[in-house]
Amino acid sequence: MTRVCFRLQVQGAHLDAYRERHAAVWPAMLRAIAAAGRRNYSLFLDDDGLLIGYYETDSVADADASLAASEVASAWESHMQDLFDGATGRADQTARVLPEVFNLEDQLAAAAD
Repeated sequence: MTRVCFRLQVQGAHLDAYRERHAAVWPAMLRAIAAAGRRNYSLFLDDDGLLIGYYETDSVADADASLAASEVASAWESHMQDLFDGATGRADQTARVLPEVFNLEDQLAAAAD
């Protein structure tokens, strides 16, 4: 299992629209995310527009490929694109992935050895 954390920047003028759209994500999009193999998926939005996303998956490459091939995911990303700073393409493909530097369970397991 791989843990993925990423960040994007939502335009300050569009914070309410971002929150509204995510309060009722299209059911077909929810199913596409799950079918792609992303689990424990959460998004966190700060008042300055900093968006942090987190999910777990068995294969980042497979999950990304599944969503890239999904018509509903493409439509959702197009629907969301205007809300992001510097939007030059699909936000899901331009997000900055953050390196993990600490995980409690991993360190506890290593300390038990």
